[in-house]
Amino acid sequence: MRHSRILAVCAIVVCAMGAWAQSSAPATVTTAWNAGSFHVNEEGVVGRSDIVLLHANTEAAQAMPLGNGRLGAAVWSAEGMTVQLNRDDTMPRRLSAGQLVIPGLMKLTQAKDYAGRLDLYSGTFVERGGGMTALAYVETKADALVVEVTGADPKVEQTVELRLWEPRTPMAGTLHGAAWFAESWLDDKEPGASGEHFGSLAVVTADGTNVQATVTNKRMLTLRFMPRANGRFRVMVAAPNFDGTTEPQMAATRALTDAGTDLSVAVHAAWWRAFWKKAAMIRVMSADGVGDYMENLRTIYMYVAACERGEKWPGTQAGVADMISSAGDTHKWDPAAFWHWNLRMQVAANLGAGLWDLNAPYFNLYRDNLPNLYQWTRDHMHNMDGVCVPETMRFNGQGIEYEGAWNPPAIGMNCDLDSKPYYNARTQSTGAEIGLWVWRQYLTTDDDDFLEKYFPIMDASARFLLAAQHQGKDGLLHTFPSNAHENQWDVVDPTTDLSAIKVLYPVVIEATQMLDQDHNLAFGLQTALKDVPAFPRVAIDDRKKLVSKAADAEGKDVIADSYRPAAEIHNQENIGLEPVWPYGLIGDRSNEFPLAVRTYENRLNKMSIDWSYDPVQAARLDMGGQVGESLKMLAQVSQNYPNGMAKWGKTDTEFYVEQAGVTALALQEMLVQDYDGVLRIAPAVPPGWDVDGSVWVQGKMRVDVQTRNGRATTVVLEPGLDQDVTLRNPWPGEGVAVLDGKTGKTVKTKVNFDLLTFSVKKKVNYLVRPLKVEGRRKFEAVTGTAAQLPKRLGPVAIGVF
Repeated sequence: MRHSRILAVCAIVVCAMGAWAQSSAPATVTTAWNAGSFHVNEEGVVGRSDIVLLHANTEAAQAMPLGNGRLGAAVWSAEGMTVQLNRDDTMPRRLSAGQLVIPGLMKLTQAKDYAGRLDLYSGTFVERGGGMTALAYVETKADALVVEVTGADPKVEQTVELRLWEPRTPMAGTLHGAAWFAESWLDDKEPGASGEHFGSLAVVTADGTNVQATVTNKRMLTLRFMPRANGRFRVMVAAPNFDGTTEPQMAATRALTDAGTDLSVAVHAAWWRAFWKKAAMIRVMSADGVGDYMENLRTIYMYVAACERGEKWPGTQAGVADMISSAGDTHKWDPAAFWHWNLRMQVAANLGAGLWDLNAPYFNLYRDNLPNLYQWTRDHMHNMDGVCVPETMRFNGQGIEYEGAWNPPAIGMNCDLDSKPYYNARTQSTGAEIGLWVWRQYLTTDDDDFLEKYFPIMDASARFLLAAQHQGKDGLLHTFPSNAHENQWDVVDPTTDLSAIKVLYPVVIEATQMLDQDHNLAFGLQTALKDVPAFPRVAIDDRKKLVSKAADAEGKDVIADSYRPAAEIHNQENIGLEPVWPYGLIGDRSNEFPLAVRTYENRLNKMSIDWSYDPVQAARLDMGGQVGESLKMLAQVSQNYPNGMAKWGKTDTEFYVEQAGVTALALQEMLVQDYDGVLRIAPAVPPGWDVDGSVWVQGKMRVDVQTRNGRATTVVLEPGLDQDVTLRNPWPGEGVAVLDGKTGKTVKTKVNFDLLTFSVKKKVNYLVRPLKVEGRRKFEAVTGTAAQLPKRLGPVAIGVF
């Protein structure tokens, strides 16, 4: 327990802690609120989600993830230990830096007393067995994999191999006690090629005695050495950025120098401790174990997000966790392109977790490519104003999806008026959604420099949508031809476009005023907003025919994908729920809330694919039971790998991070929401789930919540700004008191209300509680104990049994 002080300051304790003890009822409930603060032991909470291996993970599909954001690794126990190394910058094919094999660890991995653990809190993978221990990690400062071994027989020679595979054609060489692979290429062959230089470099060395390095063949390097007299040895593979412009031998020498010899797992672990200190923890407990399992997936998501955050570009594309791949150079989807649909849940999850720094590569991907996007829009969208951001966009801003690995190869054009109809040929809402995430990150962080830097994305996307609207005979402004994302092609007024316009225009207007930008644009957007059509509706029992708003009276209509509802369906997306999330246009205060609930209850696609947003949209609709059920079903359908990652297809061998991202986001949304400026506490916690956790919201504010038996028992606000807070009553029908955590004085009380508005000051924590408190409150920090066993959820599991 981090906090051990006894209540000693009367002014704070009597008022702030003693406020819980007003009833003589015998019930005792624990609270993490004490002496003006909400207390969390991050190590204890994170440890609950460690991945435990009772048997060695001998298959590549069982690999455990490591990484530092630039270099990622997948570790499994084939041939002793095998580790695949992956970088975020080996475009366009995202080629691996190679696979390390340590045969001498077979004694460990085949031992009867084998035990393995992915320690999330320290970012290490630890294996024990047969009197040996192996500790693996990717150094946080240098781009190097380190494997530290103890318990080896000092009299037995060790070998280490670094391998590549066909058709790779690296250069190879040796240094004193080290060997290296180097390969470089020009991105000049694929459609939309950048002309840039890329490459891969890996240097393997060992800390032992009499280390000998050889180039065994054109795709294998070998080290031979003896362990130290105490049975210790260390293997290191440095794999820094390399583009072939530096002579390979010189680059290899520099890589070893940069990695250094004074590697320390303690320094590495300190970086991870600081990471977890920043992250907002969520602990979930339920009698059936489902809540605990979902907590595990969220914690794994945050860990993986840090491992593969990327630097220049996101480390993940198409929902694939590329940087922790164990699949060689295999990629099902164009590895040079990014699908926004499969990034957005991660952006939102990072934001709510307080890990907004992880979103920098996402925003940079689009901001840095703005010049290219302007050119693409001129060339492919007939000189329209602004920028059409391709839903599937190559890393250099080209709207091209090139599936060169398919048989036959396929090319999909995006943001292209001359293209044949295709999945994202005329998806026009992507830029608006990116702009919305810029705005939401600004609202959360209050970072003026951030808004100024990324506002051009908002501006360019708004100008494009304004240009894409055409006045119809009804006097309204319509978009056509336009895709309802991938579901319907070349339709009129897709719900995605309508949502994008209704959300983006108002925030761009506000941002232009704040930044003193083009006021003519703001006027044009304001004028256009008056003539935006309502969302299209269809009857529940006839999805191909539009109905009017009057159908609401019978409660038999739902939101359609577009104003051409009979158009062919090409994917498994619930487009009618986009106004609920991500756009946040329909919530509990909207007249269309019942319509959105009907749309959810009658959606055609239910937990049908790993990126399904069902749990998130259920949370926005205050449907706690559906949150729990959809999360459970989604995991059982998709999460087929013991490292917590999902599988997309039956024959796919890559790890997908998107389902864990949806889970992380859903847990945050069920606990705290403020998408429209109204703070909602525990709006959709599933029945039977007890939750202790925190979520970051607008105004640099962290909100801490504990629930028991479906009821909020602790609510703490930690504002980073002086601001007014509007709170939906967490205890409907009851009075509420807001207490200053520093003084214990009551800031505000109110009875019989729905919304309560009050002022808060930065650096002061506030306790929100019912006016009438039943039972007593016992202080207990939010903590936990490290997992001791793998977890199972029906047919799927986290860990190896």
